[in-house]
Amino acid sequence: MKVGTDAVLLGAWADVSLTNNILDVGTGTGVIAIMLAQRCNAKIVAIEIDNASYLQAIENVAHCPWRDLITLRKISFQEFQAESTLRFDLIICNPPYFINSLKTGNHTRNLARHNDSLSHNDLIIGANKLLSDTGKLCTIMPNDEGSVFIAEAAGKGLFCISKTNVRTIPHAPVKRILMEFSKLPAPCHENTINIGRGNHEEYPEKYKLLTKDFYLKF
Repeated sequence: MKVGTDAVLLGAWADVSLTNNILDVGTGTGVIAIMLAQRCNAKIVAIEIDNASYLQAIENVAHCPWRDLITLRKISFQEFQAESTLRFDLIICNPPYFINSLKTGNHTRNLARHNDSLSHNDLIIGANKLLSDTGKLCTIMPNDEGSVFIAEAAGKGLFCISKTNVRTIPHAPVKRILMEFSKLPAPCHENTINIGRGNHEEYPEKYKLLTKDFYLKF
C-alpha cells in the first residue's frame, strides 16, 4: 500500500512532547511509527491486523535507523486493549473511516478504509482504557466523520483539545480534520492548514514547515 497524505500529516502533526510510550493503532506499512520514532525517543508499540501490511511494516521498520524503538504486533486493537496492562502517553490512529459504503475487491484496502474492523466506539473505549491520565489520542478523519467522532468521544469522556482543519486550497471545503483528545476537558485550540497548490505555485509554507523532515522535495 502507498504512503498516504493522511498518514504523513498525522505523523508530523501529533504532539510527541513529554511522551515516553506510544501506541500506533493500525500501523499499516509502519510509516507513522517510523515518523514518530524519528521525532522522539519514546518506545512505540505498533499494531496491525492485516497480514500483508504487517509483513510490509516489519520490512520497513527493519531498514529504518530507529528500529530499536519500535515493537510490531499482529493483533487487532480490540484484542490488544483487552489484554494489555500498559498505559500510553500517546495513542495515534489513522483509522478506517468509511461507514456503510461500497467496498472494493481488495481485502487489505477495505480493512484500511472501512470501519468494520475498528468502529468509532471501539477506538474511543479502547483509548480511554489505555491512555494514561494525562495521555492524548491523536487521529485524522474526513470532516463529517471527524465531527461525529468529536461528539461521540465527548460523550464517553474524551475531549477534543486541538483541531486542525485541512484544506487543499484556501476557501475550499475542509477535507480532513486532525484531532487531539484528552481525558481532561479544556478549550479546543483550532486552526487551518492548506496542503495544495495552484498552477505554478509553491506548496503552502505552513504545510512545508510541518512536513519538511519527511519529504525530500521540501
